Amino acid sequence: MAAGAAELLRLQWRLEELERCVGGCGDGDDGACGPRKVAEELVKVQVALNNIAGKRERIKILFKKIEDVIKYLDPQYIDRMAVPDAMKLQFILAEEQVIPSQAALLEQVKNLQPILDSASIQAVPDHAAKLQRLSQIHIQQQEQRHDLTDSVKTLLEDYNKMTLLLSKQFVQWNEILTRLETAKEAKPAAE
Repeated sequence: MAAGAAELLRLQWRLEELERCVGGCGDGDDGACGPRKVAEELVKVQVALNNIAGKRERIKILFKKIEDVIKYLDPQYIDRMAVPDAMKLQFILAEEQVIPSQAALLEQVKNLQPILDSASIQAVPDHAAKLQRLSQIHIQQQEQRHDLTDSVKTLLEDYNKMTLLLSKQFVQWNEILTRLETAKEAKPAAE
């Protein structure tokens, strides 16, 4: 009850402050602008609008339809009109098998909540700078590895080319030596 009274006093103070601001009376005016109240002015405006509405038939119709317009502007109105309650019930019944599994997953998340609130998880933002530095080092090492891989690949290709050339040279030398040895053995036999 005391909370309600305090809220009422706070609202009254806000209304008086609003009246003071809108009415143009400052703190130092001491009521020089008169007892003009916002609520009284609003009542006068409402009476004037009702008088105008009483004289014009189109405005009467408009005032009667304002409630309908407010109802149509409600975002849930389309949902209520587009999806009747029977259809909503069908949606729920169609998902009947999925709902228990979703409830179990929600319960699992609630059970794991203390882990998310643990000090180690809460300290993750503190470690972000270290992780950033480590990720930069990792990227640099990957680039170095890539460069090293390329240079090793080039060296292996050069080694393979050199080995192939040396093998061909040895085969040529072997053929030359074989011919010379055959020619040398054929000469003494011919003499």
